[in-house]
Amino acid sequence: MKTKMLKKNYEFQKVFAKKNYYGGKYIEMFVIKNKQNVNYMGIAVSKKSANSVRRNKIKRLIRENYRQIEDKIIEGNSYVILWKKKANVEEANYYNIKEDINKIFKKAKLIKEE
Repeated sequence: MKTKMLKKNYEFQKVFAKKNYYGGKYIEMFVIKNKQNVNYMGIAVSKKSANSVRRNKIKRLIRENYRQIEDKIIEGNSYVILWKKKANVEEANYYNIKEDINKIFKKAKLIKEE
């Protein structure tokens, strides 16, 4: 099932309000149940982190890493994935983000057991 994107501010705020927080070295994630059998995901990178080119690159890397594990993820959740403001933007590469995303989704128990 393809994940739908959160785009509106109020959609992000709804996820932030529940306080189900999981943090990694570079990425943090907020999760809520959405009572549907579809996942919704939002990605945000603060303007204070980097310029627009770097921010968009980070978002693309997060999206690609998410796509790799999308079929293993349990349906019925909404999440917002944030790049940590204190994380070094120079270290934003495919492998660091992949490690972080896998760790966070396992910690949140959102990956289906084989």
